[in-house]
Amino acid sequence: MNEQNYGLAFVFPGQGSQSVGMLKEAAEAYPVVKQTFEEASDALGYDLWALTQNGPAEELNQTDKTQPAMLAAGVAVWRVWCDSTIMRPAWMAGHSLGEYTALVCADAMAFGDAIKLVADRGRFMQEAVPEGVGAMAAIIGLEDHVVVNLCAENAGDEVVSAANFNAPGQVVIAGHVAAVERTMAAAKEAGAKRALKLPVSVPSHCALMKPAAEKLGERLQEIKIESPHVSLLHNVDVAAHSAPEVIQGVLQEQLYKSVRWVDVIRFMHDQGVQAIVECGPGKVLMGLNRRIVKDLGHFTMYDPATLEKVLEQIDG
Repeated sequence: MNEQNYGLAFVFPGQGSQSVGMLKEAAEAYPVVKQTFEEASDALGYDLWALTQNGPAEELNQTDKTQPAMLAAGVAVWRVWCDSTIMRPAWMAGHSLGEYTALVCADAMAFGDAIKLVADRGRFMQEAVPEGVGAMAAIIGLEDHVVVNLCAENAGDEVVSAANFNAPGQVVIAGHVAAVERTMAAAKEAGAKRALKLPVSVPSHCALMKPAAEKLGERLQEIKIESPHVSLLHNVDVAAHSAPEVIQGVLQEQLYKSVRWVDVIRFMHDQGVQAIVECGPGKVLMGLNRRIVKDLGHFTMYDPATLEKVLEQIDG
């Protein structure tokens, strides 16, 4: 019998946390990791584990490959956790793509369906904006409202807007290349510590993604969605939903609306969450979460050592 810990939340990373060789140590220690990737490979029709372990990095970083790779990685680590303890979180969330991982782990979406869905999501995103047309950039050191205003002032007849509210003083913007560059220059003039263009080929979470969102909406109609078994906060509205048609809607909106990550983590804190575990490769979310709410336990879990640390601290 599983035991829900009302002070525990799990969050799942999105694109940007992938790397060649990820989860190698976990796979050596836990057979379920390779089994999870084998399931994903069967659904996709190519060897996803070989791609994550051997690269090339350029192929792994293509959005239609990154998305299933990160989803499989997050689910694999979640399954290791479930095999290791009866403790379950009361809350879940995922950053952008990670929201799909959370839905699988909350038993709202079948793993095989989700793997094929996010591969299509990546393809729709790439098709919506040809490479070189869009860009994303991180603006460091300005208040959120300042960045929002700078986007509005520098858009002209193009698109640029706040895509990710990642942490206090860290907002990612997205849109047409020239509009992003104008906003970066204006941000530096306004006192930003850094304005850094990100190495991505697709400008996520802005109006340029609306054509992709339309295709994704049609694709979501083919996917069976259940009510999540865990309260799952969505990026778009920082709310937990149980109705499948509402979940479909917020997933479609997520492609062209902002990721409100700061609000998600603060909401969890307000609900009494005492520890947040990043479940999947890397430490990106743990770093952001520490900046958002300092007085929580912050953990990441992706190999035997980090799993043991989380088990010791939380399941003690």
